[in-house]
Amino acid sequence: MAKKAPRRTAERILEVTLDLFNRFGEPNVSTTLISAELGISPGNLYYHYPAKDELINSLFDRYERALSELLNASDSVRDVEDAWFFMHTLFELIWQYRFLYRDLNDLLSKNRRLETHFQWVLKNKTRSVKTMLDSMSRANTVSIDSREVEATATSMVVVLTYWLSFEYVRDPRHALEPENAQAALLRGAHHVLNLLIPYLEQGQRMHLQALVGAYTSPAGPPTYQPANNKNLF
Repeated sequence: MAKKAPRRTAERILEVTLDLFNRFGEPNVSTTLISAELGISPGNLYYHYPAKDELINSLFDRYERALSELLNASDSVRDVEDAWFFMHTLFELIWQYRFLYRDLNDLLSKNRRLETHFQWVLKNKTRSVKTMLDSMSRANTVSIDSREVEATATSMVVVLTYWLSFEYVRDPRHALEPENAQAALLRGAHHVLNLLIPYLEQGQRMHLQALVGAYTSPAGPPTYQPANNKNLF
């Protein structure tokens, strides 16, 4: 059997850097620590990424591409169950790159590229949520005045963007540890969608409450498949 080709060093560097940034926070991770974790010389690391900002920007590029692809699926959301799956998937991506959100203000203050691109991220999230609301309105699962769409979408994006910061402040020592991921993501999805309660059709409101109850039960969340659109993503 032929041996698998070794992964390219540049890709390995990004994977290890992402893990370290997520575990310790970007400000607490030096390029010396990254090279030591990889078992390579600092010179080898600098050959691929001459500055720490280049590591950050490369990871952000990966996140931005994945986010753009995911947000484009918002027009397939028809009901609460689709919306729950959509939001939970968004939170999973945010969790995968949680260092960006944990250290967001610090990163933006010292990285001009992130400052400008994260403004696009916010705009794209808002556009996507507005598209989702429009799709749900056409499916008659929400009833929302067009004058309220912008403010509602913005509020949902604020929660979506800063939820992990809220979790971190509540419990700095444990909130962003991998074993707490599922509970944090579920709480986030719940609170984002809870902003839709005033606009949901009665049956949809009850279904959201049932979903929240099922996913937060002591027995743990059930295996999930979106009911009406299994090809949502």
